[in-house]
Amino acid sequence: MLELISEHACFGGSQRFYRHQSQSTGLPMRFSVFLPAGAADGKCPALFYLAGLTCNEETFMTKGGAQRVAAREGMILVAPDTSPRGAGIAGESDAWDFGAGAGFYVDATQEPWRGNYRMYSYILELRALLVAELPLDAARIGIFGHSMGGHGALVLALRNPELFRSVSAFAPIAAPSRCPWGQKAFSGYLGADESTWRAYDASELMAQASAPFPNGILVDQGLADKFLGDQLYPEAFEAACRHAGQALELRRHAGYDHGYYFISTFMEDHMNFHSANLG
Repeated sequence: MLELISEHACFGGSQRFYRHQSQSTGLPMRFSVFLPAGAADGKCPALFYLAGLTCNEETFMTKGGAQRVAAREGMILVAPDTSPRGAGIAGESDAWDFGAGAGFYVDATQEPWRGNYRMYSYILELRALLVAELPLDAARIGIFGHSMGGHGALVLALRNPELFRSVSAFAPIAAPSRCPWGQKAFSGYLGADESTWRAYDASELMAQASAPFPNGILVDQGLADKFLGDQLYPEAFEAACRHAGQALELRRHAGYDHGYYFISTFMEDHMNFHSANLG
């Protein structure tokens, strides 16, 4: 059951914030939804946005600048939180890149995280819930995200191409098994057996795929991004796409960093890309 926390008029539509009890995480979860004016008349295409480290369900809706284009295109936007909150796990808020605000969109298998930190299953749960409760067209849903959320979007799309018809990312952690952020998260949530990490590594998944997105994947990367050299590895995902025969538009932008000034600059391009793919 959805609990409406707040609602705000926005570009002729409605910006809403919700809370519900999640079966996947065992905790109350928050998310935000933008409903364009057309959602009052019938089902609309929808786009899930997965945010990055330290962010929550408000970050994208307040900083991304997507509602204007979503209103024009008649598209619903959904932004979940980035982790469970209030699990009561000792130390869960001690680090900015692990624990609260850093769920990494995986289903943890290690104690003490395995009971609540199940963000991969949570995104699928939320998708199913919103298809049932709100006017989302189940056949026209895409997914995108930034940084940790870009990693999550790529992984969820590659593992569930029947559920997500289009995918794009801003500065994704494209090969988490190779970088400090991913290694910290995966060892903590999934354990020391690195073979289990492959299920959540977009470059590893793509290397085993057969072009699951015939209309292509869009990725934008800023060349002034301080995390580019040791955390993001877009070239690894680019090579995996080439090996799989997957069409990829990887755009590299001089002068742009890792933040929302970069994201908002190219947001309309991503919205148009998804709108064209979702029909």
